Amino acid sequence: MLDIKLLDIIACPICKGKLSYDKNNNELICKFDHLAYPVRDGIPALLETEARKISADEE
Repeated sequence: MLDIKLLDIIACPICKGKLSYDKNNNELICKFDHLAYPVRDGIPALLETEARKISADEE
């Protein structure tokens, strides 16, 4: 589970845009780059190599 207060502080490492939290998949979503970053044990893995590409219908 991610501490929601982190969303005010962290940003996408690629575009520096705002991230949103997908509670169902436990991921942080960048809608600009269409990437989903995993959250493991409450810690976001904000590395481009860890992100997965998401389709427009997933957003």
